[in-house]
Amino acid sequence: MPDDMDLCQQINEELIADALKVHQLNRPIGASLAACCICGGEIPEERRKAAPGCCKCIICQTEYESMHGRGM
Repeated sequence: MPDDMDLCQQINEELIADALKVHQLNRPIGASLAACCICGGEIPEERRKAAPGCCKCIICQTEYESMHGRGM
């Protein structure tokens, strides 16, 4: 029979798995843009590789997230 710590660990793992599923569902799919859809500035290749489907430069993405919450 699992003890309290085992149950807490199981619940924690389920919550993390659920959060990852939601995060993946909210990620854009497809190629990243080379230019930001907000300011028109270049989106560095490193960002395009790290965040596939991104359409905003880091500055615009940060501002968007601060105004609207987490999102691509």
